[in-house]
Amino acid sequence: MTELAPRDTSLAGYTAAWLWSFRESAHTRAAYQRDVTDFVRWCAERDLDVLAVRRAHLDAYAAALSQTPNPRTGRPLAATSVARRLAALSSWYAYLLDAGAVGANPTLRVRRPRIDRDHTATVGLSAAEALALRRAAAADPVLDCARLLAGFLVELGARVSEVCALDVTDLGYDSGHRTVRLRMKGGKSRVRAVPPGLAGLLDAHLGGRADGALFRLADGRRLDRYTVFRFVRRAALAAGLPAADRITPHSLRHAWATIARERGASLEERQYALGHADPRTTQRYDRARASLDRDPSYLVAAAVAEPG
Repeated sequence: MTELAPRDTSLAGYTAAWLWSFRESAHTRAAYQRDVTDFVRWCAERDLDVLAVRRAHLDAYAAALSQTPNPRTGRPLAATSVARRLAALSSWYAYLLDAGAVGANPTLRVRRPRIDRDHTATVGLSAAEALALRRAAAADPVLDCARLLAGFLVELGARVSEVCALDVTDLGYDSGHRTVRLRMKGGKSRVRAVPPGLAGLLDAHLGGRADGALFRLADGRRLDRYTVFRFVRRAALAAGLPAADRITPHSLRHAWATIARERGASLEERQYALGHADPRTTQRYDRARASLDRDPSYLVAAAVAEPG
């Protein structure tokens, strides 16, 4: 008879089993592991037993997430990030409850931030700004793969997790196109065409390699998301872009969506290229830019402007 319960009944064992339930998405699994690790550390710093915390403790943790500056960015987490972390903890405690490790799920009635689905806090970029960032990135003093990495982020609009997970074996050819297979959440993948200029950088970068991680650090390790974050921030600052301290890799993804739309790409084409399961996610990118481009304040300002 197959044993259904985890053999390791320690907290670490239950947590490992819970994370394994997300085996189809390495991205989700890694994010949830970070979320739980951060919460366990927060509890340890306050001498709290994670198996005995109550709603009041989770409320305090949620408040801390919303108010305490993040060491990486210097700002508190965005509402979407706070909501995701609380969702991860809710799932974790639900698993522990089912396993009999806790008597109740303390997250059930914790109020999560309200998320405006039509608004995004991501700073967008114009085509000119994206070009400026890419040029600055080419001179990055840290990464040898800087030009190619910037190309994948700007020209393909790929997610950071997709770029970091790329292997040389994900590259290919199809019907005259140079292609790359991007692995998405849920174990799915999509094939994208690699523009000719980017393909040239790709060949130069490979240097004959036939396997292994496509993007590697100087010591041979696979590129990680935090290195990409710092790379984009350095490039934004070097390019002198407005709000450079708030520009992230996701800003380049938004820029890709905006430029593709302006150049005539259909909603269906952009949805597939971005790997969105729901077209409404793609349309959210559209609304964020359109609401600024068509803001009536420009009309009013022109009407009341001083002559000359």
